[in-house]
Amino acid sequence: MRGFLVLEDGTVYSGEAFGYPGRSHGEVVFNTSMTGYQEILTDPSYCGQIVALTYPLIGNYGINDEDLESDGPRVAGFVVHEACPRPSNWRSTGSLDHYLRENRIPALQGVDTRALTRHLRRRGTMRGILATGEVDLEEIKALAATRPALSGAKLVPAVTNAEPYTVEGGPRRVVLYNFGVKENIIRWLRREGCTVTVMPARSTAAAILALNPEGVVVSNGPGDPKDVPYGVATVRELLGRVPLMGICLGHQLLALALGGDTYKLPFGHRGGNHPVKDLSTGRVYITSQNHGYAVRADSLPAGAVVSHINLNDGTVEGLRHRELPVFSVQYHPESSPGPTDSEYLFHEFIRLVDEHRGQ
Repeated sequence: MRGFLVLEDGTVYSGEAFGYPGRSHGEVVFNTSMTGYQEILTDPSYCGQIVALTYPLIGNYGINDEDLESDGPRVAGFVVHEACPRPSNWRSTGSLDHYLRENRIPALQGVDTRALTRHLRRRGTMRGILATGEVDLEEIKALAATRPALSGAKLVPAVTNAEPYTVEGGPRRVVLYNFGVKENIIRWLRREGCTVTVMPARSTAAAILALNPEGVVVSNGPGDPKDVPYGVATVRELLGRVPLMGICLGHQLLALALGGDTYKLPFGHRGGNHPVKDLSTGRVYITSQNHGYAVRADSLPAGAVVSHINLNDGTVEGLRHRELPVFSVQYHPESSPGPTDSEYLFHEFIRLVDEHRGQ
């Protein structure tokens, strides 16, 4: 069966359909990682997006239940150059094609995803429609140009939890403020001896503080941070009350809560090889990233300082506060699979937690 990816500027990429037959729409983005397609598919930060992978062969190690980052795929669609039909890995329990079909995610293979990536780098991230089977391309082109942009979409409510829940892990009491958390963040906190209470995105500061947490992690998530004003308000009330660590969207929400500003990047950072410099030590870390928005460095108020920068484009990759027990990073220290350079950030958070416990 044939399929098509149609961008809002009228550009058409054709290929062979796999996964679930049908149609989906979303923001078309690319990821340069060589491995980790299962983690990408199930990362809640990709909610509302059609993801294209630049690495040419995808699906060769199949799908398994241990490496899911949430309870199912969150992408709107999936585009690859070649989908492996017969995975080979001792942990595999099924194929990529079966997994996408089972979860109603349309996908396309046979696409020159590197050419698609070059187009998005030149023109910027665009809206698009992925359609399989017999389609009227002129009709699809007209629809692609009128689909809603990612900014303004209410994506966080689709990926947060409805009710609080607790995952036992040790004596330290930590709240995970959930805007679309990856499971590996929870796994890391548990390995560090934390019992983690996962609070929904609409939680108030009072509800979080009522749990007497010794630290709060503000999670990753999808979309524009300015679409989550309730999260900004809650984080603002938590400042100075408890140690805070922000990851990705959590980093942006923390910046807004401090009085800073954010903006949309032309095509975002998505991949497992982004070089980031720690300005306090001069050390460069290779990081895993997935974000389409960034913090404006010149918008940060007195007391908040940029701690890390991206060496590709100079954008803000981390911040800290001079006086408050607060820090955040734009990238993913928990990335799996991916570089493990940034594991030290969890140790830094635990240090702040332990200092708070001792007060």
